[in-house]
Amino acid sequence: MTHFQPVDPMARATGFSRPALLTFAGLIALLALLSATNVFLPAAIPVAQPAELPFPLPVMALIAGISVVVIYGGLGALGLFLAYRNQLPGVWVGQLQTGKDLVQPLLIGIGIGIAFIAVDLAFAPFNGIGRAPHPPFATAIVASVAAGIGEETIFRLLLIPLVFGALWLILRDRVSETHRFWIAAAIAALVFALGHLPAVMLQFGWASPAEVPPLLIVEIILLDGTLSLVAAWLYRRYGILAAMGVHLWTDIVWHVIWGSIPLAA
Repeated sequence: MTHFQPVDPMARATGFSRPALLTFAGLIALLALLSATNVFLPAAIPVAQPAELPFPLPVMALIAGISVVVIYGGLGALGLFLAYRNQLPGVWVGQLQTGKDLVQPLLIGIGIGIAFIAVDLAFAPFNGIGRAPHPPFATAIVASVAAGIGEETIFRLLLIPLVFGALWLILRDRVSETHRFWIAAAIAALVFALGHLPAVMLQFGWASPAEVPPLLIVEIILLDGTLSLVAAWLYRRYGILAAMGVHLWTDIVWHVIWGSIPLAA
């Protein structure tokens, strides 16, 4: 099997070291805590008639936290295993450094968040809903951090190595490793973008995707697809921690800061 080595193998191997794996486990624990906390916060998507909870809130919070550990922890572990087998990056590449692993994703995320605002303002008169809605402030903070960890675990750390490996089984050496990576990244980006449609449909009461305005679908794919591909680029270059960072800071600018401005409501 021809392997894809975007970085030196020794530098890549550090992303699967004990410190890296403990860091990832800590992020999953944080995701579980945030998911439990979110039970007590206003809903991100307003529902006209909220369903009655089957258990008291503390019990629901405990269930949410345990579910995250089991589901995201398990899928994240599978993603790390597949990444290791396919010689893709793990948690980070080389030594953990503030500049490449934290600051660069921060700056890029701020830039993408500002671009999101500009694109949404441009689409607002034509997309059928106006400016995109945002969660309440406290919920937006929790959701932004949770999305940075959870969605990157599923759509970059798990899905890219999974599709990357499947493409090798199908295409063998007829496609280069670089092209295979970006095909996998594009598929993950499309799945990520379209995965937001059910929430949009629920929020606006649309019963089927056919009811969603076409320009709104274009906007969703453009915004979420762009973030996905940039996150994939950072994952390929620096590891999943950097991808989580760019996703987090994009959402902070987009949902928390912009969403808290009354004009953007």
